[in-house]
Amino acid sequence: MVFHDRTDAGRQLARALLKYKGQHPVILALPRGGVPVGAEVASVLDAPLDLVLVRKIGVPNQPELAMGAVTDGKVPAVVRNNDIIELCGISDQSFDSVCREELAEIERRRQRYIRDRPRAEVEGKVAIIVDDGIATGATTLAAIKAVRSRKPRELVLAVPVAPFDSIRRLHSEVDAIVCLDTPRDLGAIGYFYEDFRQVDDEKVIATLKRFPADMNTPDSAS
Repeated sequence: MVFHDRTDAGRQLARALLKYKGQHPVILALPRGGVPVGAEVASVLDAPLDLVLVRKIGVPNQPELAMGAVTDGKVPAVVRNNDIIELCGISDQSFDSVCREELAEIERRRQRYIRDRPRAEVEGKVAIIVDDGIATGATTLAAIKAVRSRKPRELVLAVPVAPFDSIRRLHSEVDAIVCLDTPRDLGAIGYFYEDFRQVDDEKVIATLKRFPADMNTPDSAS
């Protein structure tokens, strides 16, 4: 399955999530690529949109290779990909150093995207985590742990594409998974999009303005 762009992927994903519309869910997108996908889901489900601030912890000199991930929070959730750490011979000091850099980026994004913006209430709600795709699953797992700590009634993971093995590993971490395509060999998420250009900060900010996190319905459709 190939999507035209993230908007197209979001619309298709939203159709697969329609059963949650009457349950007043909260959509939690991973910036930046997950935001346009999440906006389409929020629009169709008449749901508020908020962010899960999470960053991949990349291997030094191979930043695209995830050795873990970290999320925002009073006590940040840190996930370690021990297989990659051992394979690459990463020391605790190296891991912690990159982790601190990513926490600094999370803080930058918090100031840029959120500031005084009201946050979505998650406790007792159906929380749907949305991204534009999953690769290793480390970043997604960190996001799941962060959202789970906020005590949702039901936690759903929704993505357009993810490798079968990653979905299998994450299945026990959530109450439900909605994924439109689960290839055995993913390669890269961008292979499943005709247009996979980077989402910039301005796009994230503009989208959040249209979908208040503290309201039952968005201001307008995407």
